Amino acid sequence: MSHHGIAPHGGQLINRIATAAERQEFLDQSDKLPRVQLDERATSDLVMIAIGAFSPLNGFMEQADYENVVDKMRLVNGLPWSIPITLSVSEEIADPLKEGSWVRLDDQEGNFIGVLELTQKYRYNKAHEAVNVYKTDEIKHPGVKVVYEQGPINLAGPIWLLERHPHPLFPPYQIDPAESRTMFQEKGWHTVVGFQTRNPIHRAHEYIIKCALEIVDGLFLHPLVGATKSDDIAADVRMRCYEIMLENYFPQDRVILAINPAAMRYAGPREAIFHALVRKNYGCTHFIVGRDHAGVGDYYGTYDAQYIFDEFEPGEMGITPMMFEHAFYCTRTEQMATTKTSPSGPEERIHLSGTKVREMLRNGQLPPKEFSRPLVAAELTKAMQISG
Repeated sequence: MSHHGIAPHGGQLINRIATAAERQEFLDQSDKLPRVQLDERATSDLVMIAIGAFSPLNGFMEQADYENVVDKMRLVNGLPWSIPITLSVSEEIADPLKEGSWVRLDDQEGNFIGVLELTQKYRYNKAHEAVNVYKTDEIKHPGVKVVYEQGPINLAGPIWLLERHPHPLFPPYQIDPAESRTMFQEKGWHTVVGFQTRNPIHRAHEYIIKCALEIVDGLFLHPLVGATKSDDIAADVRMRCYEIMLENYFPQDRVILAINPAAMRYAGPREAIFHALVRKNYGCTHFIVGRDHAGVGDYYGTYDAQYIFDEFEPGEMGITPMMFEHAFYCTRTEQMATTKTSPSGPEERIHLSGTKVREMLRNGQLPPKEFSRPLVAAELTKAMQISG
């Protein structure tokens, strides 16, 4: 591997952020263009495409790519890709739009944030997408719910983001793919492991991250701060917990903390593949795949998110998955372990579910130190008591 690091998915890092001149041109036409208002997820997809995090995509998927991804987890050109990235609208919005024209994209507040060069409008099968991507058509699945509530027509084509704004909450941690790649290079990291999380890091996560850190040069701690479900812990609380972890329990020169501005889809195994490919675009060579990666409820089998990587040839993903079993505190060996390293029986293993921990925190109880680092637990308890 050269010191230029790992190639982005598809070979080149996409950049769809308008130059100052292009932006002015778009702004001059802003009143004449038909408008489409994006929801939170479409807005984050627009940003992820523009900054190259979704390379090789340069816009919202056309029908051929969409159908191939839903059916075969590949783009038409054969590249692995597991999640459809689409812009769905109602018939009344789609009807007047002409293929070959420009469309103004507004965020939820109505600000002009992007432009779509509309190459295609097409209908799609929601039930088919749900069953293939989410493995269920139950409306109570948060990912399926989004699909069923969105419009029946997809708008496709290349996009431009008018400008990249600093993140309103975490500007120092907004590190886009071009920048993270440069940072890894400057640090001399040839191998970098990415870690995806939407929850605070407990000792089980810390253990598997550190196992990975024993064999690679650096860690890209990459929590997701886009749209998550309402009962997930708030992003600002989670960020404080990551900062506490890094200040106290990690070698600081071997970790970069950055935010992933994507929306969570809760697509389990398919999202594990997707999360790996996105981290490859950020410059990671390795990616940690946990036990129930990106899962929700009981929709996915315990290790399905790991097995799904076997559906691709070794090397074709271009990033190495690191598979870990569920970690716990072993009272016999008096350390963190998994079934691969611990001789103990179930009664000698302390592992708590996220749900159980949230319950303890709400009642003002600190989770045991075998589960949470006390400084992190204190921060969570404080946040939970305030939010009730």
